[in-house]
Amino acid sequence: MSSFSFDVVSDYDKAEMNNVFMAAEREIATRYDFKGSPAAVEWLGDKGGFKIVGANQWQCDAILDIIRKKLAGRDQSSKVLDLSKEPVESNLKTTWEVPFKQGLSQDNAKSITKLIKENAPKAKAQIQGDAVRVTSASKDELQKVISLLKEADFDFPLQFINYR
Repeated sequence: MSSFSFDVVSDYDKAEMNNVFMAAEREIATRYDFKGSPAAVEWLGDKGGFKIVGANQWQCDAILDIIRKKLAGRDQSSKVLDLSKEPVESNLKTTWEVPFKQGLSQDNAKSITKLIKENAPKAKAQIQGDAVRVTSASKDELQKVISLLKEADFDFPLQFINYR
């Protein structure tokens, strides 16, 4: 009897994030309401997030909306944006560091395995580092688990990889 499996991870597509960054940059440059203001989007250190710069909080929120629209247009989840840091106001401008969420924390991995155990008894979920491996004898059962996880409203993005 063979068994099938896939991994649940929380990551983002670096190439798509680059596309989102460039598209947001272009839109900010052409928007009339941003003319003559410090409005910009920049990379954080190792391209692990965006740094949003605006004249005030309202402008930063407007830029965040642009980024969210660009993410949606490229079929990426805006849950990848970690909005937990507070915007910093100084020298008549506001900067907001928005890192990308990457990897499943132990708590997030536990909530995923708990959900699978409660709703799909034929599938086995096992935490492996910052991923969760789901195995089952039935491919249908794995499809059920994937749609269950897609419906669950986690505050972090999920991808399903290594389906075999």
